[in-house]
Amino acid sequence: MNERIAELNQSFEVEGRSEFLCECGHESCREPVSISLAEYEEIRLSPTRFFVLPGHEDEAIEKVIRRTDYYVIVEKVGQAAEEADELDPRT
Repeated sequence: MNERIAELNQSFEVEGRSEFLCECGHESCREPVSISLAEYEEIRLSPTRFFVLPGHEDEAIEKVIRRTDYYVIVEKVGQAAEEADELDPRT
């Protein structure tokens, strides 16, 4: 879904922050995260990096890379990293 949101933001030349969806592993989570397209693109350069709402981190399969006022950047590790790499829609 976030890839589609990013495409629409590019098409409509949206500036500033937009509402993307939290990329945590909770299947029922559909909470919005305020993030700019540039931030989104920077994070998603790596297929194992994602942004989640504070408190949505899963230390069993992720390490925290950076915390901001709006979101936390996490990187999948181990098997979760391999799966994220295989499922990356950009490859």
